[in-house]
Amino acid sequence: MSPATTVQMSPGHIGLNVTDIDRSIAFYREVFGFELSGRGGEGIKAYALLGYGDQLVVTLWQQAAKDFGPDTAGLHHLAFAVESLEDVKAAEERVRGTGAELAYDGIAVDMEGADSGGIFFFDPDGARLEIRTGRGVAGHPAPTADGPTCGFF
Repeated sequence: MSPATTVQMSPGHIGLNVTDIDRSIAFYREVFGFELSGRGGEGIKAYALLGYGDQLVVTLWQQAAKDFGPDTAGLHHLAFAVESLEDVKAAEERVRGTGAELAYDGIAVDMEGADSGGIFFFDPDGARLEIRTGRGVAGHPAPTADGPTCGFF
């Protein structure tokens, strides 16, 4: 029997280890507009459930002892899609308002000649994040000439 499935799957939610749950809750609510739908535990068992209404998107777990390291195996980055360039620009304002570090100065196209792209930035623990749209970004810079922008920040 083949291990392949005939059922199409999509992500259910994302679980992230963080060092300071209160700081991360504030960041993810400010940038993404998530609602806090649940919270519990203490110390390294503290967690928070974030999303929109009944849709769970991110679960934060206060289980990390140090910031995220881009040189370790595992998560490369999380990308969130929005409808338009205007939505990306609004997200950029929110990200800048938190004081978060942007990987590039502003909106970047996915790669030379593409019309898609967005912003690339870091959460308070150094996890790489992207907010992108599939159209309207042509004319913005492509910071990486030899591959996708999202792969090299």
